[in-house]
Amino acid sequence: MAADLSVAEARRIALAAQGFDSARKNGRVGTEDLSGIVDRLGLIQLDSVNVVVRSHYMPFFSRLGPYDRPLVEKMAFDERRQFEYWAHVASMLPMGMHPLVRYRMRGAEPRWRAKHLMEEAPGYFDAVLDEVRDKGPVCVSDLDDPGERKGAWWGYSDGKTALEWHFLTGAVTTSTRRNFTRYYDLAERVIPSDVLSKADIPEEDAHRELMLLAARCHGVGTARDLADYFRIRLPDARIRLRELVDSDAVRKIAIEGWKEPAYMHPEAADPGEIRGEALLTPFDPVVWERDRVERLFDFTYRIEIYVPEPKRRYGYYVMPFLMDGELVARVDLKAERDRGVLKVKGAFVEEGASRSEVAGRLARELKLMAGWLGLDRVVAGRRGDLVDDLRGALKG
Repeated sequence: MAADLSVAEARRIALAAQGFDSARKNGRVGTEDLSGIVDRLGLIQLDSVNVVVRSHYMPFFSRLGPYDRPLVEKMAFDERRQFEYWAHVASMLPMGMHPLVRYRMRGAEPRWRAKHLMEEAPGYFDAVLDEVRDKGPVCVSDLDDPGERKGAWWGYSDGKTALEWHFLTGAVTTSTRRNFTRYYDLAERVIPSDVLSKADIPEEDAHRELMLLAARCHGVGTARDLADYFRIRLPDARIRLRELVDSDAVRKIAIEGWKEPAYMHPEAADPGEIRGEALLTPFDPVVWERDRVERLFDFTYRIEIYVPEPKRRYGYYVMPFLMDGELVARVDLKAERDRGVLKVKGAFVEEGASRSEVAGRLARELKLMAGWLGLDRVVAGRRGDLVDDLRGALKG
């Protein structure tokens, strides 16, 4: 069967769908611009790692350029343009999508930690919800009996477990964040009444709409790609896609070299070229699905945060570098805030890319990023086959 699209065409379509088909904004970036990015991407993934900058700030910078980071909180929590929930993972979503995820709230089931606490301390969850009702918005430490944090890494206290359960069921939601700490309040005091009053959407209908939205955000992708965007079970996703194809809401196509069929949104278009450069956080939607990254960009990408340091190939927090529609390099970055330095611990060029051009344009992007983060300079370390060229470019 002849291919409908080449990989190069699919790549351009995918990047255009993700907001890389136009130049960065020339002038001051406001909350309208930021909100437009959230609407276009469908969601922004949240992550607590702050080695460079918290991940949810990066997709805006990658697409718009420098902006005032407090605008993200203003947009989400003062203007109530977004809400937080589990979508891809922990995510910030356009407010209008609230009815689309209520089926998850309705079907929430306690996992082992919450289930154990419900059995061990009957009434505790109701007591915590009453406290939110009386005191909200609250963080965990504001509770009368928050309990002690248990376990390493993301170990939860009893109070956190209860609040997160109520968050999962939709009884409470994020009212605001301060230094990334979530403050919870009753959903009816946070979600605008005109959104909250909208009718619930049955699960199958919600899946269908989410899959269509995923197709729009991807431009083009396989069933597995689209299902992963909002974390819908693949068997359910395949059924909904068949329905969308039958109704001409999406088109089933073949892409050169892809083993599985792909699905293309009717609004998707090939811009002909993608120009410009951008650093991508490991949690940018462009690079979420690693198999898709390999199919589109011939770029093998893994997050090595949880890999022991001696076994890491590229580094702890590695950002791919997008240049003119190709992933041409990767850089291991760290913001050394006490020194005012954006440290490039390692820089690696992809085979076939022009080392001198990549180094020059990457240096420019890193300087722009350092300024946005309030850092004084960029310093290159010693690791990687691009680092010497990059060091020279940074001096220019």
